[in-house]
Amino acid sequence: MRIRAAAPAELPLLQDIERAAGEPFRSLGMAAIADDDPLPLDVLEAYRCEGRAWVAVDAADRPVAYLLADTVDGSAHIEQVSVHPDAARRGVGRALIEHLAAAAREQGLTALTLTTFTEVPWNAPYYIRLGFRPLAESDPALTDGLRAISHAEAAHGLSVWPRVCMRREVQEPLEVQEPPKVQESREVQETPGVHKPRGAQEPRGVQELQEAQEAP
Repeated sequence: MRIRAAAPAELPLLQDIERAAGEPFRSLGMAAIADDDPLPLDVLEAYRCEGRAWVAVDAADRPVAYLLADTVDGSAHIEQVSVHPDAARRGVGRALIEHLAAAAREQGLTALTLTTFTEVPWNAPYYIRLGFRPLAESDPALTDGLRAISHAEAAHGLSVWPRVCMRREVQEPLEVQEPPKVQESREVQETPGVHKPRGAQEPRGVQELQEAQEAP
């Protein structure tokens, strides 16, 4: 699955992805979320023009998921991440988030943040598995910008269901270092059965996660 910047002609397709990704909310009694209109094309175009809209594409280079990001109080804030149900459970949402983490690192941003539903299985519980933590009301990391986003969402009617702000620190990538070379004496080299020093183990990768439709 390749990730790249969204193209202008693809913006209506992003709206289709958002509508499809919202359908599973009906099964949780959240029809209002499923029926909520996707972001308008002019808003999507603004994200695209500012380099803050990415898509994950299939083998035919057709978007199957997308992510939009803002900068809020020194952090990369995930405004929206949606995966079409046909591409679910393949690590696509996780790949988009890791792509954003890398971009945030390059820009010197300190963290990733988002707001999401607390009790929707593919929302807060999913993001916890990706390394995000919920921010309590008293947490200093709950910045004025995040509070403003939460208040705006409440005014839009999203507070009917429990929501939470979440944060994940932006970590520097692990550097794999070559193990030091051990100079062996002639006697050791010529002694049969001598156990030579083992090389350093590779760092463990991020656990592959069960993927579902992700929408903050």
